[in-house]
Amino acid sequence: MSRATFLAGAKKSIPIMLGYTPLGLAFGVVAREQGLAVWQAALMSLTAFSGSGQFIAVGMLGAGFGVSAILLTTFLVNLRYLLFSASMAPHVGKLSTLAQSIVAFGITDETFTLNMSGFDRQAADRDFILGVNICPHLSWIINSALGAAVGSMIPDINRYGVNFALPAMFIALLVMQIKDRITLAVAVISGLISTGIALLTTNGSHIIAATVIAATIGVILCQCRQKSTS
Repeated sequence: MSRATFLAGAKKSIPIMLGYTPLGLAFGVVAREQGLAVWQAALMSLTAFSGSGQFIAVGMLGAGFGVSAILLTTFLVNLRYLLFSASMAPHVGKLSTLAQSIVAFGITDETFTLNMSGFDRQAADRDFILGVNICPHLSWIINSALGAAVGSMIPDINRYGVNFALPAMFIALLVMQIKDRITLAVAVISGLISTGIALLTTNGSHIIAATVIAATIGVILCQCRQKSTS
């Protein structure tokens, strides 16, 4: 492994790690409030690595839902990662099976966006991608454990505005991806579709639906542009 390349990926992921800090702390606090021990909160962050899925899971645990309902709900919420993996597959196909497995496990909304934006300029580099994926995961685990450990000392953590950290990070990542009129149109369309469906459902399907529909529209617009310029 190239240490310099790994560290370059880690450096690139610093904004993500900073964004995960308040969110990880908030998750740890919520997990503690729902009866999870510090090690259980840390273990969930180690094995799941899904912010929205983990918040939903601990909330459902606290509400008394059964295991099957929690698994189904988190599966639906995290189903978008299947689409992310499919998008990344052509770029990482030359990596070893082990490396692909590690990369796949480390995919989040933020690491996916950061990695995909880099593929426009250069071919996928295993060590760089691992740096981008692994360091935010470590940040998430550490802050989850820390939040659970000091959770009882931080009542009503949302009053400090940490609940806006995730939307703010998504907005910043979205701005990085808007490069022309088509990407702008896809962003607006997906936002409108997601918001509209979210008002009608509560199972997280709006994320998948908006992704599929907006991506399809984006492909059609790109094809139309290619035909008009050829």
